[in-house]
Amino acid sequence: MPSKLPTPSWLMQTFQQPLLRPLAALFTLLLIALIAIPGFFQLEMKGGHLYGSLIDILNRAAPLMITAIGMTLVIAIRGIDISVGAVVALSGTVAAMLVGGNLMMHNGVPEYVSRIPMGWALCAALGVALLCGCWNALLVGVLGLQAIVATLILMVAGRGLAQLLTDGQIITVYYPPFFFLGSGYLFGLPFSVTVVLTVFALTTFLMQKTALGLFIKSVGINPIAARMVGIKTTALIFFAYMFCSACAGLAGLMISANIKSADANNAGLLLELDAILAVTLGGTSLGGGKFSLAGSVIGALIIQTLTSIIYSIGVAPEVNMVVKALVVFAVCISQSSEFKSLWQRCFKSVISNLSYGKV
Repeated sequence: MPSKLPTPSWLMQTFQQPLLRPLAALFTLLLIALIAIPGFFQLEMKGGHLYGSLIDILNRAAPLMITAIGMTLVIAIRGIDISVGAVVALSGTVAAMLVGGNLMMHNGVPEYVSRIPMGWALCAALGVALLCGCWNALLVGVLGLQAIVATLILMVAGRGLAQLLTDGQIITVYYPPFFFLGSGYLFGLPFSVTVVLTVFALTTFLMQKTALGLFIKSVGINPIAARMVGIKTTALIFFAYMFCSACAGLAGLMISANIKSADANNAGLLLELDAILAVTLGGTSLGGGKFSLAGSVIGALIIQTLTSIIYSIGVAPEVNMVVKALVVFAVCISQSSEFKSLWQRCFKSVISNLSYGKV
């Protein structure tokens, strides 16, 4: 007697799991890498540190993962922030200028020292990022400008200010302790991974264990209704944009520490597009209200894995942009209500035919 087929409702619930699609996409990319790239999953330990393609993906995706976490909250309140790339450049520039690295003699041995204590330099860079977020929130939450227009102002002005501070030149950093943030190791893994896990854990705690997550969902679903029931929507807008800019500022510090310099012209270039794509790939709705922090992290890993595969198999780098464009198109189509209803009708029809033995 043939086994009973799963019920359509059970299958529908399975396919509607929020993390199923991003995880399936990431698994598919890893499967392609396993087939097309020899030694892709090979890991080796040298000097107590893990090395391999997977470790490189985690390390290179770390700034994008942190930026995507911040972008998730902004999109969750029906906003958008296309200035994160400029904030990355600006925070990295401030940190590099303050840390620098002056050559000094210590007990007859030359060594590089920071111009000011490194902790103060990092705080100053993150403070600049917070000011950028406050500026965006002021334009959006108080003056009522459209989010894409408000953040476009900082996208242009922020990178211009970073280039003005550096005179359009690359500022090199010579202070070794600063490099640990971007290229150091902790417990065998890149320190950047530890930073991502810390930010993700703290943000998840705030969103799931406090009322903040519920308030953000309420504002994203219906900001007018949220305001009428007493939720301070302006304060939440300030929090979301400042948090997003703080994450971008931290990403800028990691990038600057990794390349041991500040490049105001190229640091964080187009990072805002990758962050938005990572958030949408992770299942966060562009219409607000529904968001997934874990999905955004997985989306960032999808983008970096896709980039690494393209480079590893020898495809021209220009193809990377074309593939991303196709992914953006697919994401936009998948979030269309008409497409979803059409897909559900087709799926139910197929399952019904299978249940009755017509296929």
